[in-house]
Amino acid sequence: MAIEIKAPTFPESVADGTVATWHKKPGDAVKRDDLIVDIETDKVVLEVLATADGVLGAIVKNEGDTVLSDEVLGSIEAGGAAAAAPAAAAAPAAAAAAPAAAEGEDDPVAAPAARKLAEENGINIASVAGTGKGGRVTKEDVVAAVAAKKAAPAAAPAKAAAPAAAAPVFAAGDRVEKRVPMTRLRAKVAERLVEAQSNMAMLTTFNEVDMTEVMALRSKYKDLFEKSHNGVRLGFMSFFVKAATEALKRFPAVNASIDGADIVYHGYADIGVAVSSDRGLVVPVLRNAELMSLAEIEGGIATFGKKARDGKLSMEEMTGGTFTITNGGTFGSMMSTPIVNPPQAAILGMHNIIQRPMAINGQVVIRPMMYLALSYDHRLIDGKEAVTFLVTIKNLLEDPARLLLDI
Repeated sequence: MAIEIKAPTFPESVADGTVATWHKKPGDAVKRDDLIVDIETDKVVLEVLATADGVLGAIVKNEGDTVLSDEVLGSIEAGGAAAAAPAAAAAPAAAAAAPAAAEGEDDPVAAPAARKLAEENGINIASVAGTGKGGRVTKEDVVAAVAAKKAAPAAAPAKAAAPAAAAPVFAAGDRVEKRVPMTRLRAKVAERLVEAQSNMAMLTTFNEVDMTEVMALRSKYKDLFEKSHNGVRLGFMSFFVKAATEALKRFPAVNASIDGADIVYHGYADIGVAVSSDRGLVVPVLRNAELMSLAEIEGGIATFGKKARDGKLSMEEMTGGTFTITNGGTFGSMMSTPIVNPPQAAILGMHNIIQRPMAINGQVVIRPMMYLALSYDHRLIDGKEAVTFLVTIKNLLEDPARLLLDI
């Protein structure tokens, strides 16, 4: 019996995908939940798993082909060699434990209704664990197997797309060229950057923040913080997220977006935090960051970082967001003008912390300074509002007690 292999159901924000890699060839044995094929989208690569034991049949969509949501990719011949092999391997053990069974009688004992339901849904009855008397497969067992089969494609973990091919290394004097197709992610990033530049009145305002107090606070409490929060480390990003959510409450336009002729004000702060991965920077989202503690923020960022490195970020974790923070300082950036991620209205750029001489109360002192950049959509945010928003973040960071006192 042929079982169709279908592309996952894409969310509304994803129009289609591309067949990235077939992990099996026609005729290969497959087992239930084996990885069959990867589908690359604009954000992540989705894994399509086998829904039954059998043999991979015809492939309808080849690598590089564009596929739509729930489109047929190929088929599995259920109950083929993949199902037969385990049964054959188990035969000697079964023979030692019980009298030899007649040919064709090695199927598990199952109720007629259970067998019929299994056949109708393409379920190999041998793969269903029986809960009835003596291991008998009941109709309820098959119902559970059908539900698991339907859930399997949706539950298949989404992983970050494989890193783009490394830039070729040429020997000195070589006059050769190598043409490499742009990945879907890179193409989408390029499209969105051009869209932002073309459709927004984008400006950037700068300021600098004295990190002395934040660094002293972190130095004093980092060990106790880590001990009190089960190994979660206290970094700088949580202070910036917390300061940003407080500033967004005071300046709701910075947390808004434009939808046609309407302005959409968000009563929550979903903060996108740029995280490094093999593919480059990805931007998972901290939902309701305004309700999170410093420990919850740091824990969420650490989890995103690990998932990014392991290629396990899901599409849901990288969609949405009302405001974004990016930290080029981790790579040594002194100053930059980050580009707003539509339909958001603003993005905050952090940079490297540099010890610089500063005039404090008429004295020249050395302070750890960081440049901040706020790029914003001038159609929605006035210059005064943008500057005051950035000054608010500066004030909150230079005197972290303000975050506790809400002043």
